[in-house]
This record gives sequence, structure tokens and C-alpha cells, in this order.
Amino acid sequence: MTEETAEADGITARYYETETERVLEFSSDTGTAAVAQNVEGYAMLKVRPSADGDELERYYGFDMALDHAAELLGVSEHDLPVPEAASDMGM
Repeated sequence: MTEETAEADGITARYYETETERVLEFSSDTGTAAVAQNVEGYAMLKVRPSADGDELERYYGFDMALDHAAELLGVSEHDLPVPEAASDMGM
């Protein structure tokens, strides 16, 4: 199982893979947000309030999914640390 973390400006990003999904989970003092994609890496990205939360929206592009996740945390998309293993998420 691949797992990688990154931290910046009080935000922790954790990337990991399950049997069915690639998950990028963000946490900070202001809350949590997650971006998930199927393990094959070709499906739309799902944004959730947490890794196991209900899907809020789907996006083709990683930048749009990150923007939504940042909005959930109350920060700028550019403030989100992204582990290298997650950098190729999206279509």
C-alpha cells in the first residue's frame, strides 16, 4: 500500500490507496476534506468532507477538486500541500 504525507501552513495532507480508491485527505485546525479517485486512476475525482464522508461533488480536473477541498478548509488552493504520489490524480 502506498502512503505519503506532506505538511504546510498547518495543513497535513495524507495520500494513501485502498483496494478501490486513491485518497488524498487534508486536515487542519479548521476541518477536513478529501479527494478520491478509483485505483485505476481514470475516473472523476470525488470531493468529500472527510475520507469516509458522502460525496459532495465530482471533477475531471485535479485543480478544481483541490479548489473545492481548499474551500472546505477555508484556505487557498495554493496553501494545500500535495504529496508527490498524489500529483497525477485527475483526468
